[in-house]
Amino acid sequence: MLDLELLRSFVSVVDAGGFTRAGERVHRTQSTVSQQIKRLEDDVGQPLLNRNGKDVTPTEAGERLLSYARRLLSLAEEARDVVARPESEGAVRLGIPEDFAAYRLAKLLATFARSRPGLRLDVRADQSTYLKRDIERGDLDLALLKRDAGGNGAIAVWPEKVHWVTSKTHPVDINSGSVPLIGFPSGCLYRSRAIHALESTGRSWHMAYTSSGLAGIQAAVAAGLGLSILSDIAIQPGHRVLTAKDGFAPIDKTEIALMASPDASPATLRLADRLAEFCDSVEAKAA
Repeated sequence: MLDLELLRSFVSVVDAGGFTRAGERVHRTQSTVSQQIKRLEDDVGQPLLNRNGKDVTPTEAGERLLSYARRLLSLAEEARDVVARPESEGAVRLGIPEDFAAYRLAKLLATFARSRPGLRLDVRADQSTYLKRDIERGDLDLALLKRDAGGNGAIAVWPEKVHWVTSKTHPVDINSGSVPLIGFPSGCLYRSRAIHALESTGRSWHMAYTSSGLAGIQAAVAAGLGLSILSDIAIQPGHRVLTAKDGFAPIDKTEIALMASPDASPATLRLADRLAEFCDSVEAKAA
C-alpha cells in the first residue's frame, strides 16, 4: 500500500520544484519532506527525483508515478469529503483575474464545485484593484489577484512574468511618434505599469483602445491597434513579444497573491489549497 502522505509530499515537491517550498505547502520541514521522499523511493524500489542543487525534477519512474499519485490523492480527498461534509456547506465567494478565468482555472473550479454539491461557488472575474478592495471589506471570501511585489497578508505569492506585446502580422511602428496603448480601464495594474515604463524612458503615449475584457485587448493587439502588456498565459499566437532589443524592457516586480478573509470557512481554505497547487504547477511549467 502506498502511503498517501508520502505521495502528497512527492507531488508537492514536483509541483514546487524543490523541498523547501514543498515543505511549506504540506506544513513539514525540509528535512521531513526529504525523509518522506526517501521512504517512498524505498517503497517503490526506484529513485523518483533527480536532485541537482536546489533544482528537483522527476525521474522517468517519478513521471510514471506522478499521474497515479494525483489520482489517488484526488480520490482520497473526494471520499473524505463525501463522508465528512454536511448537506449544505454554504457559499464561497471567489474573485480571480480575467486571464486566469480564461485559462485552465475554469476547469479546476468546475471540478471542485462538482465534488462538493452542498457548496455554492460564486466566482467573479474582475480587475485586481477591485478584487483587493472587496476581499479587504469582506465582500469576497477568497481572491487570486495581481499586485506590486512585496505586499503582505497573502496565503501564498508567485512572481508573475509579463511582457510587452504587439501584433505579429501588423506590428506597430514603435519609433514613430506617440505609442498607442491597449489596456483595461484606469486602475489596472498593467495599465499603470505600462504608462510608468513609457514615461520613465521619455516616450509619449496615448490610449488607443480600452476594454474591460481580456478578449477585447487580445484581439486589439493582434489587429495592430497598439501595444499592451500581457502575462505569459494571456499571450496568443497572433502576438509578438517585444524585448529590450526593441526598446521595451520586461515589466517586473509584479506578483500573483492568494488572499483569504480572516474568518475563512473550511471549504474556502480547501479551495485555497487547490488554487495554490494550480499556481505552483503553472509556475513550475514556466520556469
